[in-house]
Amino acid sequence: MKRKYSVWLASLGLLLLFCFISTSADAQCAMCRASVEASSGEDGDTIANGLNKGILYLMAIPYIIAGTVGFFWYRYSKKQK
Repeated sequence: MKRKYSVWLASLGLLLLFCFISTSADAQCAMCRASVEASSGEDGDTIANGLNKGILYLMAIPYIIAGTVGFFWYRYSKKQK
């Protein structure tokens, strides 16, 4: 029981650590970068903001799906015991 508690605590600590550490990402394809640079003076960079939000959306969806599947898998395996 004590080992299980320490594993959960370590996992929670890592999750919190990853949530609060941020780095800037400046990688884009050449076409996206040219499109953003060409529209840099229009309406507060709405194209750049939309592109960044789209990238974050596409990045988050697989993690949400994997987390949901993992949660239900854990719940199902706990019912079996």
